[in-house]
Amino acid sequence: MDERKLRDLLGRYRKGKLGEDALLRELRQLPFGDLEFAKVDHHRAIRCGFPEVILCRGKTAAQVACIGREILKRGSDLLATRATPETHRALRKVAPGARWHEAARCVTVGGRPASGKGYVLVLSAGTADIPVAEEARVTAETLGARVRTLYDVGVAGLHRLLSHRDLIMEARVVVVVAGMEGALASVVGGLVRRPVIAVPTSVGYGANFEGIATLLAMLNSCAAGVTTVNIDNGFGAGYSAALIARGE
Repeated sequence: MDERKLRDLLGRYRKGKLGEDALLRELRQLPFGDLEFAKVDHHRAIRCGFPEVILCRGKTAAQVACIGREILKRGSDLLATRATPETHRALRKVAPGARWHEAARCVTVGGRPASGKGYVLVLSAGTADIPVAEEARVTAETLGARVRTLYDVGVAGLHRLLSHRDLIMEARVVVVVAGMEGALASVVGGLVRRPVIAVPTSVGYGANFEGIATLLAMLNSCAAGVTTVNIDNGFGAGYSAALIARGE
């Protein structure tokens, strides 16, 4: 239950359309739903503006479906990350309209309408970085941001990036997803006056160390406006970008 739904609930109570017992029953379930194997945080939407997000990795499909049911029954939107086709099938039994985003490895139900000024621009250095970039896109869109994408524009062919300079310069926030040496984040950070969220990926050869080399390079960026999230964390980047784009 988000803040809007809570206001609606209280409004119905004030107008006499909802009894006191029913109101107390609804409010009593706000802190969390106890599923024994999971404590679903129903209060998070009121505190943070969006419901708890399910990280599917490490959970069974049945557990994800049970958590999803608990979130949805309170009238909330749903975002499940690092999902699989099996997870999607399980969630469709709970919510037939559950949408599978294959490249992003995400499942969504509902989502906030787009709001705020401007758009989030998600860039990927290479085609292999697209799954993480798509996770950022789906996350930001589900949280109500307008999103545009520009993929395979890494520094090995810098003209590909510069041919879209207007699109880059006009973005409200830029998410840069790159593996290898991670140089794209610094290049973009040196071009724009907007926040740049750098996402290192685990894409690269041996000395890339599954993204550690990229992470360290991005953390040491000489561009002042670059902030770095964890390796392959498209979700974290998309979430932060949406908050910035919506002015929150």
